[in-house]
Formats: sequence, C-alpha cells, structure tokens
Amino acid sequence: MERRKTDDSPELDQCCVNTIRTLSMDAIQQANSGHPGAPMGLAAAGYVLWTKVMKHNPQNPSWLNRDRFVLSGGHASMLLYSLLYLTGYDLTLEDLKNFRQWGSKTPGHPEYGHTPGVETTTGPLGQGIANAVGMAMAERHLAARFNQSDCAIVDHFTYAICGDGDLMEGVAAESVSLAGHLGLGRLICIYDDNEISIEGSTDIAFTEDVAKRFEAYQWHVVDVADGNDLNAIEEALHEAKKVEDRPSLIVLHTQIAYGSPNKQGKADAHGAPLGDQEVCLAKGFLGCDKDLLFYVPEEAMAYCRQTAARGELAEKQWQSTYNAYAKAYPELTEAWVNAISGFLPRDLDKDLIRFTPEQGPIATRAASGKTLNALAQRVPTLMGGSADLAPSNKTFLDGLPEFQKTCYEGRNIRFGVREHAMGAIMSGMFLHGGIRPFGGTFLVFADYVRPAIRVAALMKLPIIYVFTHDSVAVGEDGPTHQPVEHLASLRAIPNVIVLRPCDANETVDAWTMAVRTNSSPIVLALSRQKLPVLDPKQTHGQLVRGGYILADCDGRPDIILIATGAEVHLALKAQHLLAEKQIAARVVNMPSWELYERNDADYKNQVLPPDITTRLAIEAGIGMGWERYVGSAGQVIGIEHFGASAPGGTVLEKFGFTAENVAAKAEGMLQ
Repeated sequence: MERRKTDDSPELDQCCVNTIRTLSMDAIQQANSGHPGAPMGLAAAGYVLWTKVMKHNPQNPSWLNRDRFVLSGGHASMLLYSLLYLTGYDLTLEDLKNFRQWGSKTPGHPEYGHTPGVETTTGPLGQGIANAVGMAMAERHLAARFNQSDCAIVDHFTYAICGDGDLMEGVAAESVSLAGHLGLGRLICIYDDNEISIEGSTDIAFTEDVAKRFEAYQWHVVDVADGNDLNAIEEALHEAKKVEDRPSLIVLHTQIAYGSPNKQGKADAHGAPLGDQEVCLAKGFLGCDKDLLFYVPEEAMAYCRQTAARGELAEKQWQSTYNAYAKAYPELTEAWVNAISGFLPRDLDKDLIRFTPEQGPIATRAASGKTLNALAQRVPTLMGGSADLAPSNKTFLDGLPEFQKTCYEGRNIRFGVREHAMGAIMSGMFLHGGIRPFGGTFLVFADYVRPAIRVAALMKLPIIYVFTHDSVAVGEDGPTHQPVEHLASLRAIPNVIVLRPCDANETVDAWTMAVRTNSSPIVLALSRQKLPVLDPKQTHGQLVRGGYILADCDGRPDIILIATGAEVHLALKAQHLLAEKQIAARVVNMPSWELYERNDADYKNQVLPPDITTRLAIEAGIGMGWERYVGSAGQVIGIEHFGASAPGGTVLEKFGFTAENVAAKAEGMLQ
C-alpha cells in the first residue's frame, strides 16, 4: 500500500513539486507553445519559496507589507501561474488550461495588472532583476522614513528568480552592481544555473564564474548543488535572510526539463512543448498518472492552500502593528497614507516659481531643475537622480541627502553610468509603491533607457524621464551626443507622453502635469541652450492641450508654422519676417503630439483648419511623423542626417535653423 502523504512529509513535498511540473507541462502542451524547461527545473525552488519562506497573502495580493517576487526570466511563466493557482490566488484551473490564448489571464509572459499576484511585467531578459533592485530600494527607503524603533510597518523582502540569459544581459550587470554598492540586504536572487540557453550549452558563450562576479559586486553568495534538494534550498533562503548588509545570490544548480527522459538537460526543452509522448514519459518518471491532464492531487492542493491561511494571519498581525503605529505616530501615519495612495496637494502648482521675459533667457533644463526642487518640497515621494549627469540634467534635490547604504532615507539617487538599469529600477520602485521616481540623462542616451521605457509603457507606469540636451544645439560634443532620431523614436512607443516645452514657464507646466499623470510614462525633452521666456499669458495652462495657437495673425492665415521646444522661437521670429512681406502666418506650438491627439476633432480643426494645407513644421530632428500634421502639401524643416561638432549656434545655422531660413522656406511654399 502506498504510504500516506502527511503534512510536511517528504512524500507530500514531492507530490506538490511534481504537480507544479505536470501543470506546466500540460498547459504548454495544450497551448502548443511555451517554455517547459525552466518551470520543470525550478519547481522545487518555487515550491519552497512560495509555501515555506515567502510572506504573502493570496487573498490580498496588494497587501502593503508582502514580500515581492519577480520572475525575471518571464518565459518560465507557467511556473508562476502554477504557484499562483496552487497557493490560492484568483486564478482557476481553467485559466491554466487557457495558457497563451486570446483573452486569458495567463499570457505567454507575466503581465503586471493582468494576472493577480504578478508584481511586474517580465520577458525582456535582465530587466526583471533591475525591477527587483528598485523594489528593494523602495523598501529600504520607506523603512528608513517611516519605521520607528518600537514599531516597524515596512518589513519585507524582495525575491527574484533569474537564469543564465538574465545574467548575460548588461542591464542585469548594471543593476546588481548598484545593489551591491547600496548593500540591499533584503534582496535575494535565486540563480537558475542550468547551463542551457536557446542555442545550446551556455559554454558556447558564457563561461565566467558567476559566483565570483557577484562576490566582487559585494553580494553574499550561497551555492546549492542540487536544485531538487528542498531542505538545502530552504536553508539557503533562510541564511540569505539573515544577511543584512548585502544582497544575496543563491546559485541553484538545476536541470532544465527535469523529469523528461529524453529532453532533460537539453536545449530543445527550453522553448518548445515536450510533445504528448514525452509528457507521458515524464509523468511516468515523476510517478504521476500519465493519463490525467491538469491533475492536482487533493493533498497537494490542501497543503499549498494553507499558504493563504498563513498569509491572512500574517496580514492580520501586521494590521495590529499598523494600528498601534497609527495611534502612536499620527503625523507619520498621515504621511504614510499619502505616500502609498499617491496623494498630491490640490494646489500642487501654487507658489511654484514663474518666469518673466525681463529675467532673460533660461535653458529649459535649468527651469526644470528649479521646478523639480520646488515640487520636491511639496511631494515627499519624489525621489530620483541621474545616470551620472545630475549637474547637467539639473536633477539633484538641493539640501536633501543621498540614498546610500548609510542613509536610506536619502532622496537623491546616484545611479552611476547605468542608464538601462536606471530606467528599470525606477519601474521597480514605482511598482513597490510609495515612491514617485524620476531619472535623468541626455536625450541621445534615451536609446540606453528605451527598453525600460517600453515595458513601463506596457505597464502604464507614470515614470518621469528627464532627457536634457535635446538637439544638435548640444554643439561641440558632436554627432555622438546630438539627438536626431530620438524624439521620433520615443513618440513611436505606445502610451508614452513626450513633452518638449518651449520655454521656462511651459517647463513648469510640464513638470506639474508629469507629477499628476498616473498611467503613462512621461518624457521631458529639455534644452541645453538658453531660450527666451515668452509672455506667461501666451503659454500658461495650454500645455495640457498638447498643441495650441501661440501667435495668430489677423484674418485667415496664409501658412501655419508648427514647432516644438526651442524651434518655437524660430517660428515666432519667422512670423514677424513674413508679416513684413504681407504674409499672414499662424504659429502653433505643439509640445506633445500625444496630448494633442486626445483633443476632439473640433478643437484640432480650430488649431489646424483642414482647408489650410500650406503648413511648415520646424523641429531639430528627423521629420518622420510630421506628415500627419503638415499633410501632403506641407513641408518640414528637420535634420535627416547626423549632426556635427561645432558651437551649438553654428550647427543650428548650418543646418538651416534660423528665422530667416524658416521665413524663406515658408515664402517659397506660397509661390
């Protein structure tokens, strides 16, 4: 007779682990698509982490003090979905059966906001690790800000599972380097060291000593020789939790597609279904009924579902702690609620600095810095920095400390020259809750941040990217540092709002809008060079429209000049030059295509009347995309090539960005 599986018995543990494997195999086989290898190899680690170590409440996935979990190798999504289902999250067996199907709650890679319990969208390798670093940074900052010696309301860990592919990516190296520098002791990463990638054995491209690399990064490293040794895995996790001054890496030696007689340890198990015959063989090897699909033994379900009861109890205990905290520290409690809820003062822009023409020209990057510092006094959750360019980006919060291992309460983050990591870390910070992150670099280096921006846009995260030095006016640094295609590239990402303000006051409006935005990443494209300050009455409150009539003519315009940022001033000057020749021009300032497109047709027809087809767009970048506003009869003064090294004014002049050239081009279009 078969030995009865009792709670905490090795037999029951193995039954649970194998259930994770069989659910993963069956879902992928039914979808005829997916990645079975990693879920099968990682089943033991996932089981131990989710049922014996991690603090979470399946009945309340948004519990504030839960441990966070990031599956950085998002292709192993069936591991996560199996764990979510077995431990009691709002996911059904039918959802697993609909893996990768239209409208299902179990997409091919985990998607934040789509599946209950999924903390972040992963799939592009390496970014999940950076997200986890951001979550750990947020936890440390909030703990330093709110915890008291007699009462801690922020007390949790961030766990991540990564693979060889993750650790080959540069963004992972960037982020774990920063994590080690910051001593993020509550960050624990399990490295699935199965020595297999899509093309074959990792030794064809990846032969470094990962453990030594992480030790050099100032991480605590533990080696677990057998990825199926549940006790060793649990001991390693508990050991890691005790290390307070360094993040921890658990090097877990696994076999991809464990249990598959013919595909275990082979590359073809990575990203393709095993096949019906091989699934049956694997189930037989694991001691499972090969004739049952999506079978969950009652004892396995009962044991895994105890996680929900433990999680509910943990949340109740935390709630008791929080109630005592609220009674003892009412002012801190109010600040905590404001931080977690994202509360903003209703009069956010009250008393913000306003600029006048009499003050003289000022670069929009400089106006941005002044505005950011003013807002930071009113929005304590604003926290960020720059990829080693704070003096140029104007992103330092004056008078506030730096976020360092000795000062987690600091709000100035030194990201170092790590643009990609900066972007993905900011996403993790926001996903954790309680932080409104911003990060800066030059617009030309948006290319290094772009993958993180794309995933943030997919998740609808309102991350604020401060991109300065926004055109060839950068000057002497030359074409390597002069953005040409970058505005078009960023505008091409769905759900990203690009703001290119024309002067200091519009920059103030751009910042207040960015802070108020709650479902889209915001790009602030700002000038290095000084720009005139327009009459505030011309621009105040108009930015939210995305495009508006900045300066009109008497009667019907002969031509419409459309511009953004610094080039708006060329359009205004050209308007005067054209007026001297009795040519009536309207100047439309279009700081944001995305906001402009939100207007109704009536408004857009007022700004750009359909019957006025002679239109000229002016922007110091490639003209791609402007055809939607200038039409077939219009033209664009842009830059369809790389820049050049010379003083900024000279470069602009040589490339045709002068009021005289704009006026001449406009006049020529009317002849």
